Amino acid sequence: MPRKAAPSASQAARKAATTEPVVRFETVGMRYGRAPEVLKDVRFTLSPGSFHFLTGPSGAGKSSLLKLIYLAAQPSRGRVELFGHDVQAVPRQDQPFLRRRIGVVFQEFRLLDHLTAFDNVALPLRVAGQKPAAYREDVRELLSWVGLGQKLNAMPPALSGGEKQRLAIARAVVNRPELLIADEPTGNVDHEMALRILKLFIELNRLGTTVLIASHDRELVEASGMPVLKLNEGKLTRQRGADAA
Repeated sequence: MPRKAAPSASQAARKAATTEPVVRFETVGMRYGRAPEVLKDVRFTLSPGSFHFLTGPSGAGKSSLLKLIYLAAQPSRGRVELFGHDVQAVPRQDQPFLRRRIGVVFQEFRLLDHLTAFDNVALPLRVAGQKPAAYREDVRELLSWVGLGQKLNAMPPALSGGEKQRLAIARAVVNRPELLIADEPTGNVDHEMALRILKLFIELNRLGTTVLIASHDRELVEASGMPVLKLNEGKLTRQRGADAA
C-alpha cells in the first residue's frame, strides 16, 4: 500500500477508544414501494476492524443491504446504525460527514470520464483539501499496485472493464476509509488480479479499516478464510468462508 502520514495523537486516541459497532442492523426490513420485502428481519453488527464477505444468489438483497449502509436508501422498518448514529435520525446536511468515512466500490464504477486515471483516484484527497505534492506519490504507487501504473494519464473511456474496476477500487481506498464496502469488486478481473485485490483489502483491514465485500466469487471467499454473511430470500445467516457458497 502507498505510504500515509501517521495519525495524530488525538486521532489515534479517538480510534483506540472506539468500541461501538461500525454498522448495526436491528430487525431491519426493506421493500421498494408495495413490493414484497427484499430484506426481512436482518440483524448483524460489524465490529471495528472486522472483515466479512456478503454472499447469496442474485436477488437475495445484497445490493439493497449495501445501499442502507452507504445511506443511499432507508429501511422500511427496524434500525440501522452507522458509527453509532441512527441513520434515520441523521439530518440530511450531516449525512455527507458520515459518507466521507466510507469507501464504496460500485458495480457500475462511477468514474468521471473527463478526468485521467490519476485524477479520478486523487479526487477524494483533493476534495478533502490535500495538496498535490502531499498525495502525488501515494496515488501513483496505488495505481501501480492495482496494475494501472502505465495508465496514469488514460481517460476512463479508453480503459477496459477490468481496468475501470481496478481504478474504482483505487479511488475508494486511497484515503484509507474507516469502512470499505464493495459490490462485486472482482467481477471483471481474472483470478490472479482478484487475489491481488483481495490482498489489498486484507492489508487495509490490518491497518484498521472495517471491510464488507459482496461477492459471488466462491474461490475468493474461500481464499480469504474470512467470516461470511449469507443472504437468501432476504434472510441473513452467518457462515464461515468454506461453507458460504
